Amino acid sequence: MRTIFCFITRSCKADGSWKQSAFLSPHSTQRRVRCTRSDVCNEERSYYITTPIFYVNASPHLGHLYSAILADCMHRYKLLRGFKSRFATGTDEHGLKIQQAANAAGEAPLTFCTGVSQRFRQLFGSCNVSFTDYIRTTEERHRRSVEHFWCTLYDKGFIYKGNYEGWYSTPDESFLTPTQVADAVDASGQAIKVSLESGHKVEWLKEENYMFRLSAFRTPLLDWLQKNPRAIQPERFLQDVLQWLQDDLPDLSVSRQRSRLQWGIPVPGDPEHTIYVWLDALVNYLTVVGYPDNHNHWWSVARHIVGKDILKFHTIYWPSFLLGAGLPPPQSIHVHSHWTVNGTKMSKSLGNVVDPFERSQAFTTDGLRYFLLRQGVPDSDCDYADHKVTKVLNAELADSLGGLLNRCTAPALNLTQTYPPFCPLFFPNERDGRAVPEDYHLLDAVRNLPTLVERHYESLHVYKALEAITSCVRQTNGFVQRHTPWKLNRMDSGDQRWLDTIIHVTLECLRIYGTLLQPVVPRVADKLLSRLGVRADERNWSDLDFLPSYSGKDCRFQGRTLGPDTGVLFNRLESPTGDEQKPKKIKKQTIISRQFT
Repeated sequence: MRTIFCFITRSCKADGSWKQSAFLSPHSTQRRVRCTRSDVCNEERSYYITTPIFYVNASPHLGHLYSAILADCMHRYKLLRGFKSRFATGTDEHGLKIQQAANAAGEAPLTFCTGVSQRFRQLFGSCNVSFTDYIRTTEERHRRSVEHFWCTLYDKGFIYKGNYEGWYSTPDESFLTPTQVADAVDASGQAIKVSLESGHKVEWLKEENYMFRLSAFRTPLLDWLQKNPRAIQPERFLQDVLQWLQDDLPDLSVSRQRSRLQWGIPVPGDPEHTIYVWLDALVNYLTVVGYPDNHNHWWSVARHIVGKDILKFHTIYWPSFLLGAGLPPPQSIHVHSHWTVNGTKMSKSLGNVVDPFERSQAFTTDGLRYFLLRQGVPDSDCDYADHKVTKVLNAELADSLGGLLNRCTAPALNLTQTYPPFCPLFFPNERDGRAVPEDYHLLDAVRNLPTLVERHYESLHVYKALEAITSCVRQTNGFVQRHTPWKLNRMDSGDQRWLDTIIHVTLECLRIYGTLLQPVVPRVADKLLSRLGVRADERNWSDLDFLPSYSGKDCRFQGRTLGPDTGVLFNRLESPTGDEQKPKKIKKQTIISRQFT
């Protein structure tokens, strides 16, 4: 019986001989198991979401933070739904660029990597990114996973030794076909070749490497996507992948000669070669869930969030590696576009790189989270500007949501500082009380809001979910403004009961908004719900029963004392063109050319 743990026994050989074993489709290699009802429920209630791991040749930028916040939003949402959720992020620390950057800094590669990795971790911590796993590719557990994965592919005949000749981009750490290369001129006027996709200079490379039989996976990939049409989202990126698959896939070099690249994991059984950095990096998703042992449960519910610049690596190479190793591709790969500044790509030379540390301090953690998720559209690039952040946050968090909370909890309107009673005589089902048709439209909108938000969260269209919530907040403000409860006569019993009903309805709306907003702005949502007196165990998706009193049911919040007043929900921001509250000037920083964003 062949030893499975080849990273221990070094059972794979270095001669690269092709084993004449038939290729099996991913569907024929997967073991089918009849599960009990509890097994199925357990699998359905588990969720595993990942960001790309981020390359450590420079400090984190806004695009990295957006990937992390998007994944964090999904992780928090699933927890609210009662799922057992894992959320992994981390740093990619091998490769020629890291070796060069460490040398330029006069540091040992591991020391250099540790410093930059820590900056990513600090950013995510400061922005309330609640990852459960933080992986570094320099960890011993990852080396073991990569070695086992390599040996599995080798033993199955999908890795062989051969000569590679073609264009190679060092900044992208990527091999390119002739159709992906164009003529250009460098700063000194010399004619060069560049990558059409990234614009980086490429060089002609010829050397003996290990090759992966990518050419064997074109049909299996098409079969996978045909059977799983939602595997790559949004649709426009699926079409890009399908277009790539119209052509034959050339075999892929998956090693570098050790003489050129020392900073990486050596090929098992052949220390003269280093494992290709992308194969190394992609395996991190398996490392996190315990590969090669006890990984099946979590891997079966894996989902990736990636930037569009690494689409091919995650939708062509990675599924092929997995199928070759006898593992299923992830359930879905969600792709997002990039952030620009004034319509221009961020770059060091233009000095328009946005520092997420500074922006989270200037606009608050939740403020920056809200803006990125409110304005981020997955299938098109998004434009960042300080004045846009100020405008959105002031309008939607400070004025609309914060103003609504302040109105109905202020002692001037809510004398008893309680969740007052709802009176069905004034807001009856028959619609002949004091409520007007627009009020019933509000109730319908808020009652349907959780279903709408759920649909948008599930598709990672968080901006649409926030748009729907904001629309309902505006309608609720209109409800209060329409009935001007501050003008009602408290000495009149009818007016007092109508006043209580208005406040009760408004507080119920706010409770729904606060619960739905927890994945996006956890601190603001906590402050809002705490002010309403909603306990921590009453903030789950199962608690989104809106206005039960309207249907004749008991409302557990009715009569409850409000929580302490801790000040305004979200402070208004000064215009960036104005006074001392102006956000700090953007510092220049190095752009990561091989981004995992």
